[in-house]
Order: sequence, then structure tokens, then C-alpha cells
Amino acid sequence: MSVTQTKQIKFYNPSSSASSDSDDRSLSDVTEQLYVDPYADLSNGLPGDLNCCPASPTTVPAKASLDSPLKRSGRRQRTTSIGNQTTTANPSECIIRANNRTIYTAGRPPWYNCAGQQVEPFVIGICGGSASGKTTVAEKIIESLDVPWVTLLSMDCFYKILNEKQHEQALINEYNFDHPDAFDIELLLDVLTKLKEGRKVEVPVYNFVTHGRESQTKTMYGANVIIFEGILTFHSPEVLKLLDMKIFVDTDPDIRLARRLRRDISQRGRDLKGVLKQYLNMVKPSYCNYIAPTMAHADIIVPRGGDNKVAIHLIVQHVHTQLQLRGFKLRETLANSYKDQPMPHSLHLLHPTPQIKGLHTFIRCRNTSRDEFIFYSKRLIRLVIEYALSLFPFKKTTVETPQGVLYEGKRMESRKICGVSILRAGETMEQAVCDVCKDIRIGKILIQTNLKTGEPELYYLRLPKDIKDYKVILMDATVATGAAAMMAIRVLLDHDVPEDNIILASLLMAEIGVHSIAYAFPKVKIVTSALDPEINSKFYVIPGIGNFGDRYFGTEPSDEY
Repeated sequence: MSVTQTKQIKFYNPSSSASSDSDDRSLSDVTEQLYVDPYADLSNGLPGDLNCCPASPTTVPAKASLDSPLKRSGRRQRTTSIGNQTTTANPSECIIRANNRTIYTAGRPPWYNCAGQQVEPFVIGICGGSASGKTTVAEKIIESLDVPWVTLLSMDCFYKILNEKQHEQALINEYNFDHPDAFDIELLLDVLTKLKEGRKVEVPVYNFVTHGRESQTKTMYGANVIIFEGILTFHSPEVLKLLDMKIFVDTDPDIRLARRLRRDISQRGRDLKGVLKQYLNMVKPSYCNYIAPTMAHADIIVPRGGDNKVAIHLIVQHVHTQLQLRGFKLRETLANSYKDQPMPHSLHLLHPTPQIKGLHTFIRCRNTSRDEFIFYSKRLIRLVIEYALSLFPFKKTTVETPQGVLYEGKRMESRKICGVSILRAGETMEQAVCDVCKDIRIGKILIQTNLKTGEPELYYLRLPKDIKDYKVILMDATVATGAAAMMAIRVLLDHDVPEDNIILASLLMAEIGVHSIAYAFPKVKIVTSALDPEINSKFYVIPGIGNFGDRYFGTEPSDEY
């Protein structure tokens, strides 16, 4: 958005609002993602009766976070994390699933630039014959990369749904699973394209014992690096166009056969005769006809698979070079951008009446007790939420009063409104939105600052699955650089929420944060009760409120501000 595309700030004079009964409804149909510490004490079981399961397909962190929100006990602690301090966890151990909940072992860093546009990830395709060690190579690359977030997707997830005759053939080892026609290439291409765009996807889960897809899918997101592996990774020209690096794992046929015998007999319930029959009649011919010829597309051929340390090192070096060229730094760039520019037209500021100034005087004073801080904060939050609601579209309507007289009034055009809080401070605004919106649905997004990189990281989200159909009030108590708010907005956009359906509501914002958000997302309306001119080296708003979450929840360290 250029400087000329600005106009005067809109002021709002809040009137007193009548209270209404709040409805603390739970979300029964939600998408939930959670990123936690793999080294936390799980000796007493996992939270919420979660169970571990294999992680294919999965999004895995290359390095694990040491300070996750679920690891803390006792007195509440501040929401920060320290990443990239330990060796990579095994991908099969760094994911936990139960029902529609997914838990990862490290936060997801920014996947977009300071303009809010998604930074194109580096996509690696790994091809090779059955049991050649493709997954092992992928895991070795992830282990050596030392990048914040990697998505691993397997072609095995995209086997077609078999009809009755094909299912009978599969049971007697007469269906060719190594033929290109066995895969749903159209679905595969759609999923891989969306992952490259950073969007949410639902990946099918294939059961090799029953030869069918499971009823549940796995939710995945894009990442800094996407690794796609499968026997026919290079077969589709459309898929080839999406790959930035193509790796072929070349393993001796005898070794591949030995691995396949061991895997299919021990893991998939097959017998020796059936495995050999399938290998000789289908697997071996398909390799010669469809897989081996695609070796010509490979940028790198890796003999001996995961044991080839030299090849893995060269691959990792190239990926690092490409990631440095693309860049993923965000917060520092935002802090030094958009200075001395007029306020954008998307900003809506409560008029600074004596009442508003008086409330700010209480919450800004460092000597205000916690009880008073909460009380006056709640009053301001209510005013901000009421103003935010007034910005949604309304339509004219006529009602009859108790005196039998018609009254020309207005009703909100859409009754589908969802409040989404950016944890932890944004959670303090949930009660106000529930008080003024009957039966409103509430979503949550947890974003922490990585103390080593200074970047925001996504740790948890819980949103209605149909959130794309809702008007959304995104809530955060304070906005400094706008980095966390931008990440939350990007999450909503990746869930197909239209940009002009989002209102960001905050008690206090820094001018630089307003500019950052408005430049990246010009259709998002921004509502706040006050603007402060600058931020300090720790990214606190100046003069500011301090750390709102610490003061509200009683967790502020002494002598920090």
C-alpha cells in the first residue's frame, strides 16, 4: 500500500453498552494443532489421553524446542521458547495424534515476508524403487538441515480407493501397487501445490493391511522445506515442475528385495510366497518400466541411500544456500520499516475522550495493583470489542415496539461471528466478546517468541473447521511490531478466511505495528483504543503498558521494565 493511499483516522465515540448473557460454548468441530516439547516428562501419560502413533505423513521440526508451554508447572511463566538447541528427534517420535488434535515438538516460524506474502519453500523430491531407503534419506536430510520447520509427505498416502474387484486382487497379491495408475495423481498434485503455497491440507491415510484409506485424514501445513518421497515422485510432469531439487536413491535390487521381504512379512501381515509373487510379477517390472527411467530427471543420484554421508552433506549445503537467498527473517525488518508515514485508512481508533484517557492512566501506571489493572482493562476491552462489532456490515430491518409502533432499526448481516484470541494476552479479551455476542464461537492461536532467533513461532491453534464462512474478530491485548498479529492473520488466510472478513482488535498498538499490518493486509480492519509512537530494543511499546499478559495474570518478573 503506497503512502498516498491514506486518509484521516476514523474516531469512534463509544456509548454505554448493555450487558448480555455470555455463552461459553465449546467447539465440537474444530481443527487443532499443538506444538510441544518432546523432552517433557510424559511418564504419567499425555495430556488429554493422547496416544503416540507413527508420523507419516507429518510435519516435523528439524530441531526441538526446549521451553514449551506444556512443560511448565507451578507458577505461570512467560510465553517464550528457545529453539534449535538439541539434536533432531526421530520423526516417528516427534508427533502425537488423537482424534482431531495434532501435537508437534517445535513451533512453526514465519512462512511469509514482511509484506504478508508467503515465502516460497524449498521443495525436495526423493524417488527410488520400493524399499530403496527413500524415507531414511529424507530423515537424514531433516536431521542435518538444522532449519526450523520441515514437512515430510509420502506418496504412499495417495493410493487410489480400490473397487471390490481390485480389493480382491490386492488380497491375493495380484493388484499392481507400483503402477502409475494405482495413485491418485490429481489429489497428490492438489495437496503438494497447496503445501507449497503454505496452506492447510488434509492428507489421506492409507492402511497397507486392509488396502484402503482410513476414514480420518491428517492435517498438514507448508514449511521452510518440503520433502516429498515416493516410488513415482518423478513420473508426473506437473509434480516435477513443483520440485526445486530432485534426488534419486539408487539401491542394489537384492538389498531392496531383502528389505521388502522383512517389511511386508513383519509389518503388513504377508507371507513369503505372496511377497515374492508380487515382487517378480509387478514390483520388478514396474521398476524397470516406470521408475528407473525417471532417474534421468534427478539432480543428484544417491547410491547406498542414508549411508551415503557425502551425498547428504552436499544436499544439505545446497538447501542452506537456497534458504539464505529466500530469507525468513521478519520481526527486525518490521521494526525498522514504515516510519514517519500517515496512518492507514484501515485503522479505527477510539476517540481519546477523558474517559478513555482515564482508563489508560490506570492501566499504564506501574503502581496500579493487579486487581485494578484487570478491572480497568476489562472496561477498555469491552469498548474496543463494541466498536469492532460496529464495523461489520448491517442491514435495515423493521420491528414492532411494545406500543405497537414500527421502529426502523438495523441488524448485523451475518450471525456467523468467531472470536479468535492470540494467546496468552488475547485470551483476556474473550469474555468481553462472549458478553456482547450471544453464542459466539471462540478459536485460539498460541504464538511465542523464540529467544534465540527473535522470531514469532506458531505453537497451537484451535479453529472451527468452517471458519472460512465466519466474520472473525482477532484479539490481542497489545501490538508492537505486528509480527504475532501478522502470523495469526496469515493462519486465518491459510484457512481460507477472506481478508476483509477479519477485524484485529487490540487495547494498545505501536504505530509501526499498524503500518506493518496495514501494508501486508490492507483489507483487515484494525481497532484499538490508543496508539503509541515507538517500540524499544526488546520490542515493547513505548510509553506502553509493560507486558500485558504478565500484569494481568500476575507473572511479571521484578524490575523488568
